[in-house]
Amino acid sequence: MEGRLVVSLFLLLGFCSHFAVGGGSRKSKGHLNVGFYNHSCPRVEEIVGQTVMRHVMFNPGISAGLIRLHFHDCFIRGCDASILLDATPTGEPTEKESQANGHTLRGLDVIDEAKAQLEAECPSTVSCADILAFAARDAAVLAGLPRYPVLSGRRDGNVSLAYNTIKLPSPFASAEELTAVFAKKGITQEEMVVLSGAHSIGQAHCPSFDYRLHNFKPEQRQDPSIDPLYAEYLKVACPEPGSWGADFMMSDGTVKLDSITSNVLDNGYYAGLTMGRGLLTSDQALMKNKKTRKIVRRMAFNPWQWAIKFGNAMHRLGAVDVLMGDEGEVRRFCRHVN
Repeated sequence: MEGRLVVSLFLLLGFCSHFAVGGGSRKSKGHLNVGFYNHSCPRVEEIVGQTVMRHVMFNPGISAGLIRLHFHDCFIRGCDASILLDATPTGEPTEKESQANGHTLRGLDVIDEAKAQLEAECPSTVSCADILAFAARDAAVLAGLPRYPVLSGRRDGNVSLAYNTIKLPSPFASAEELTAVFAKKGITQEEMVVLSGAHSIGQAHCPSFDYRLHNFKPEQRQDPSIDPLYAEYLKVACPEPGSWGADFMMSDGTVKLDSITSNVLDNGYYAGLTMGRGLLTSDQALMKNKKTRKIVRRMAFNPWQWAIKFGNAMHRLGAVDVLMGDEGEVRRFCRHVN
C-alpha cells in the first residue's frame, strides 16, 4: 500500500505543470484542465468510474478494450470521440467499420451507459471524448495502475472516416516505423515504448501474428526472435491452417498479449520482450532497435518508473489535436452527431 501511495504522489507531482494545456497543433479558444467539470457537472468522474467498475467486475477484459478504444480514437483525428460514431452526415464508412476496428472494439456499451447517466444529470455538458478519456484511466486503475489525473475540456467531432485508420500503428511495424508514426503526433520514442506497455493486458487474434509461427520467410518457417518454448505454446493456440489441430479450433482464436502477468497492467510486458515473448511483430521489434531496447530494459526493471511514465504518456496522448472551446460539439448521444 505504501508503494502505491508513493507512486500516486509522484504521478501527481509529474502532472503539476500540466494541469492546463493547449490541444496539440490546432488553434482554439480553450484549454484542457484537470477539474474542467467541477462546477458544471461535479460528479462526472464518479459516474464514469462507477460505470466502468460495474462492467469490469463482470468482464475484466473490458479494461484493455477501453484503453484501446481511447488510443484508437486519439490517433486518428485527435481525441474527439470520432471512433464512437455509427454514422455521419456524409454517409461514408466510419472508423468503426474499418478493417483495423471492425468487430474488435470493446467497451462501447460502457461509454453509452455513462453518457446516458451524465445526460440525465448534466444535459449537453460532458463530451463523449472526455468520457472516453476518463473511462480509459479508470480501466487502467482497475487493471492495476495507480490513479492519475485526467485533463478534460475536449469537444466531440462530427467526422469519422474508415480510411483514416490507416494512420494507426501497424502490428507488423518495426521500431523505426513506430517511432516515426508516433512522432507525427508529437509523441517521443520513449513515450511510444511506455504506451506499448498497455499490451500488458488484452489479447490479439491469431491472424495478427501467426505468420511468425508457420510461414515467416521462405527459408525460415518460424521467426527466430520468438522464444522457442513460447512458440510451441502459440502453435497450440493458433494451429497452422489445414493442420490436424486447426480442424478442432477456431481459425481466428485469441492469445493474451502478455505471457507473464496477462491480467494486470504492469511492467511484465517488458520482461516478456527481454525473453523473446513479444506476441506481435511490433512488440518484439522494440528489442531489435538499440535505443528502444535500452528503454525496454529500463522499464522491465523499474515498475514504479514505468507506472509514472505511463500516466504522463496517457496525458500527452489525450491532448493530441483535440477540439476545444467553440470547436466541435457536445454530443447528446455518442453514436450520432447532434
